[in-house]
Amino acid sequence: MSEHHYATRVTWTGNLGAGTQHYAGYRREHDLDASGKPTIAGSSDPAFRGDPSRWNPEELLVASLSQCHMLWYLHLCALAKVVVTAYVDDAVGTMVEHADGSGEFTSVTLRPTVTVAAETMVEQARQIHGDVHRYCFIARSVKFPVGHEPTILVADPPFDPSADPSPTG
Repeated sequence: MSEHHYATRVTWTGNLGAGTQHYAGYRREHDLDASGKPTIAGSSDPAFRGDPSRWNPEELLVASLSQCHMLWYLHLCALAKVVVTAYVDDAVGTMVEHADGSGEFTSVTLRPTVTVAAETMVEQARQIHGDVHRYCFIARSVKFPVGHEPTILVADPPFDPSADPSPTG
């Protein structure tokens, strides 16, 4: 077993001069940084007085699950010789808020549309989505269900892997 560590910095930038003296007297804007990466402009969800033009933590959680699933999916497809030529995921998450202001996610559903090189790859491409949950670090770390509703398409015209200019051919 190996251990990995991740460091980020969140800097609140929404002080309007009086700090958090009043609930409505400060903005929820903040910056998310990690060494060597572009800054992500964050805020709270607009339902919680946030700036809708900035990423909120709830969106980032759904995006993290979608990214992790996609990266493991592509890895497992490559190992299985399932040639993926396109991948787009329209992921959605559901969060409930309780009367006391607390809340939690109750589910995230990934809705990837995957294009594979040949009709013969469709069933295996669909099956691999189910295998990803054993590997995805993020999905394995959350307490709510992460479902997937994939759509598998076949490239038109069919993809020719022999024309692929990748280093491994």
